[in-house]
Amino acid sequence: MKTLCMSMLLAVLLAGPQLLQAQKIKIVSGNLKFLKGVDQFDLAYDYEGMAVGKFKNEEDYLNERQAKLNEKEPGTGDQWRESWFADRDNRFHPKFEELLNKNLGNKANARQNNDKAPYTILLKTVFTEPGFNVGVARRNASIDVEIHFIDKATGETRAVMEMSKIPGRGGFDYDTGIRIMEAYAKCGKELGKYLVKKAL
Repeated sequence: MKTLCMSMLLAVLLAGPQLLQAQKIKIVSGNLKFLKGVDQFDLAYDYEGMAVGKFKNEEDYLNERQAKLNEKEPGTGDQWRESWFADRDNRFHPKFEELLNKNLGNKANARQNNDKAPYTILLKTVFTEPGFNVGVARRNASIDVEIHFIDKATGETRAVMEMSKIPGRGGFDYDTGIRIMEAYAKCGKELGKYLVKKAL
């Protein structure tokens, strides 16, 4: 028992740096000095050109998944495809916004269609790992994103940040949307904490 406990502790310690690295936010262009004192943000989302799992093209993934589900039970693939897009407005965006604002605290407010905001935070999802759970095997969901800060008055992109391998849920969740939603929650949480600490 003692050996087993030590092995588990060692595994957690070894995994720690990888987990921290996976959630690291990196500024790839510009800087965030211009955000000092900003207390309102507009939010927008972009999925154009997104890769999914082993597919470089989202449409290829959707077509294969839809066909497989319809083959098992006609109509289920069509319903799944509708949910794939509906989850963005119904689950991903609200959860990202909720956790972002929770971690911004009283420093700032971020929401879609915010006319008071001088800058737009554009969350561009460049890769989605939807994960899977088939009982005997599973893979957690994750996303890679770019975060663009855009001056609404000029249209200029003032800074771009990257976050990769943002973990979603796995475990006993058989719902793709819920697995991915948790990655957007994590993204909002980490971005909010980062902005409070480094920019606002």
